[in-house]
Amino acid sequence: MAHTVDLLYSDTERTLAAALADLLSSRAQPSDVLARTEKPDTYDLDLWRTVAAEIGLAGLLIPEPLGGAGASYRELAAAAEQFGAAVAPIPYLGSAAVATAVLLSAAKSSAQRTESAPVSPAADLLRRMADGELTAALAVPAATLPGAAFPSAVRVAGSADGGMTKLRGTIPAVADALPADVLLVPADGVPNALFLVEATAPGVHRIPVTSLDMTRQLCDVTLDGAPARQLAVGQAAEAAAEAGLLAGATVLAAEELGLAQRCLDMTVAYLKERHQFARPIGSFQALKHRLADLWTMITQARAASRYAAACLADGDPDAPVAVALAKSACGDAAIAAAQECVQMHGGIGFTWEHPAHLYLKRAKASSVLFGTPGAHRAALATLVNLPGPDA
Repeated sequence: MAHTVDLLYSDTERTLAAALADLLSSRAQPSDVLARTEKPDTYDLDLWRTVAAEIGLAGLLIPEPLGGAGASYRELAAAAEQFGAAVAPIPYLGSAAVATAVLLSAAKSSAQRTESAPVSPAADLLRRMADGELTAALAVPAATLPGAAFPSAVRVAGSADGGMTKLRGTIPAVADALPADVLLVPADGVPNALFLVEATAPGVHRIPVTSLDMTRQLCDVTLDGAPARQLAVGQAAEAAAEAGLLAGATVLAAEELGLAQRCLDMTVAYLKERHQFARPIGSFQALKHRLADLWTMITQARAASRYAAACLADGDPDAPVAVALAKSACGDAAIAAAQECVQMHGGIGFTWEHPAHLYLKRAKASSVLFGTPGAHRAALATLVNLPGPDA
């Protein structure tokens, strides 16, 4: 018998979202975000420390025995909607979602392998991340799709002192790696493995990339004999990397949903106050139709996003299907909403001072991150065994 999933927001999710909305309304105004994009350090690390430590977002997914809140992806997705609505320039996605999911998987594998061993390195990292002390990032190209082959850009280059391993290779266009304290690096070997690399260690070079979305700046990570500590090996390493990618795509879909909703709200408000021919332009039927279509698209995307977060929270085997559906639907909705926001704001929407371009850039960049909508639709067809037109 098929189970049902509650797509409504719980009281906890609404409370968390309201607290973040209040904080972001004062700390991440469009003018603040725009000014941040023109600085060398585009991330707002003060805001991130507040969100991570004081609100506890960094430890949202981390179990209570490790110092976290023991919440689920549903709560994190609700928070992500608020970050998308504000285009917040903080590394929550790379650290609180992706890296945390990777380490949770690695820690679980370690615990299953040996019951009497001391706390695993992955569990120790989670403790430090729970209180906002540490920020982490998974070192894979930003466009890596869940279900993709294990990354092979980095290889084991020998042994180092203290039981460490040397890594060599370059990972292009890594998201949220610039502000990270540690990098989680998948490395090709026999067998494959996942390694921990201190971001400031010798041989680690992070080169900022001029990104379309400077609120989430990318960087190229080069490892030149960098010392690394093994976290997981073989199937455990592959499972950990896949867990991070699935979490990233799920939470990013929720962020895109929040962005789309904010663009719709901004546009509706503007069309109510802007007058032409002695009447609000929002009363023109052509614009009403476009907004109705956009509202329908966002509503459908919301259902997909909520279902994906619920599947991941419950460990549902349908999660890969739900995530592919959510990422494709929310990516399309975000781009459509941002484009309509620019267009319907008229001349002011095309100016640098108006925040519309921030949303359009975030929407366009996010549509590529963790796979494009088209790539997820292709993956979805494979997952549900739907033959293509040439089959």
